[in-house]
Amino acid sequence: MDNQMSTGPMSGGRSTHHIGVMQGRLVPQIDGRIQAFPWERWRAEFELARRHGFHSIEFVFEAERFDENPIFTDDGAKEITDLIDRTGIQVSSICADYFMDHPFFRVLSSERERSVEVLARLIEQAARVGAARVEIPCVDHASITSEEDRQALLKAVSRCLPVAERHEVELVFETSLPPAEFRNLLERFHHPLIKANYDTGNSASLGYDPTEELTTLGELVANIHIKDRLLHGTTVPLGTGNADFPAVFSALSQIGYWGEFILQTARDPDDVGTAVRYRDFVKGYLARSFS
Repeated sequence: MDNQMSTGPMSGGRSTHHIGVMQGRLVPQIDGRIQAFPWERWRAEFELARRHGFHSIEFVFEAERFDENPIFTDDGAKEITDLIDRTGIQVSSICADYFMDHPFFRVLSSERERSVEVLARLIEQAARVGAARVEIPCVDHASITSEEDRQALLKAVSRCLPVAERHEVELVFETSLPPAEFRNLLERFHHPLIKANYDTGNSASLGYDPTEELTTLGELVANIHIKDRLLHGTTVPLGTGNADFPAVFSALSQIGYWGEFILQTARDPDDVGTAVRYRDFVKGYLARSFS
């Protein structure tokens, strides 16, 4: 199975962008959490995604019951590939929220060692289901705040690069660092499989200039999370926060981005209807910016 998607300039006649959805956004919210693995409904979401015109689901891998998550088990991976074959909905990426609770820095060496083991296993499992990348979020309480954090992250994640090479799986970071510092961090790995995730809402909440960010990160941008947030505030419906979507899509056109867009948007009781409305929101900007 090969669903590796282009993340750089358009080539080979590529003429469309894929829009996917973060796992759980098509089914009822769990305990008021904006993002959580939907244990009871994760299988149903594949058919819902197919029915409503999405390309893919970005799987959520969190710390709670992580060793039971189907993406992490052999039987689960087999069931996921069966669902992919049945519905045509890809698992494009794994959003490893696990590393929000178990970062590679500011922890005991034993906990860091466990996180390295989890990441190596997750890379292997990503390859089994055809996922192009594993995302490592370094934001909020897992933000990078010092050179010591950077050194620990570089050392720990670099240990997993041979596994990533073997399986051709990208390791994609999301950080709250300013754009030049973010690019510098990625370049310190000296490896083509190290990439960046760009989150429109998190960037807006930090007050960053999306044009500066995206032109600085350029070819290192592997995928996009679509959300809206208030400045220094929470996630809100698309178009009601501080995300400058015209600037975002203009900059993406400027850098020749042909990767995927994942809806990681605000929750609403009308799960499917809201996701479809947000999908069309993104399609509108794509039509205007990439025509």
